Amino acid sequence: MSVKKLVLSMSGTFVLGIIVGGALLYNNLVYNSVKDALNGNATQNSVGSVNGVGGMTQVNIQDMDLETAMMAVQSSRASMLDEQLKDQIAAVQAKNETISQLNQLLGVINEELGKLPSGAEAGSAVKLADDKGAMFTAMGMAIPQTKGELENLLGQIKSKIDSASNSQQMDMLRLQSLSNKRNEAFDVMTNFVKKMQDSRSSIIGNMR
Repeated sequence: MSVKKLVLSMSGTFVLGIIVGGALLYNNLVYNSVKDALNGNATQNSVGSVNGVGGMTQVNIQDMDLETAMMAVQSSRASMLDEQLKDQIAAVQAKNETISQLNQLLGVINEELGKLPSGAEAGSAVKLADDKGAMFTAMGMAIPQTKGELENLLGQIKSKIDSASNSQQMDMLRLQSLSNKRNEAFDVMTNFVKKMQDSRSSIIGNMR
C-alpha cells in the first residue's frame, strides 16, 4: 500500500471514529442521521441536531468532508443551546419582575388596610391614590374599592406569589441544565479541533 493511500485510510478511519463517538455522546438521532448520510441513505444530504422540544435543526452537509460535517453539526447544536439559554434567562427575568410587582401590591394592600379604623366593616370604602391604583391596573386587576376587596386581593396575590416562586425553582434548574449543556457543547467542539490537529501532526510525523 502506498504512503498516500495509507495516510488517507488512517485519516478516514480517525474522522469516522470521531463522528460516531461524538454522535453517541449526545443523541441517538444525531448518530442515526450521520450514519444514514455516510451509508448514502440520506435524501436531503443533511444531518440534524436535536432541539429542546424534540425537533431537528437541519444542517446541510452536501459537498462537505467528514470533519467539516461533524463541526457543522456540533456548531449547530451549540448555537441552538445558546439560543435556548437566552430564552430561558429572559423567562426567569420576566418571572422575577412579576414577583417583584406582586410584592409591591402586597405592600400597598397592607398599607391601605392599616389606614382603616379597627373593626371596619368589609364594605368600608377605600380610596387609592392614582399611582397606586395604576399598579393594580398594570397587573390586570381591578382597583379595590372596599376593605373586603383589599382582603380578597391579599389572599389572591399571596397565592400567585407562592405559585410563581415554585415555578421559578424549576425554571432555575432548567437554566442550570441548559448552561451545562451549552458549555459541554463548546468543550466538545474545542476538543474535536484539538484531536484533529493532533492527528494531522501525527500523520505528518510518521511520513518523515
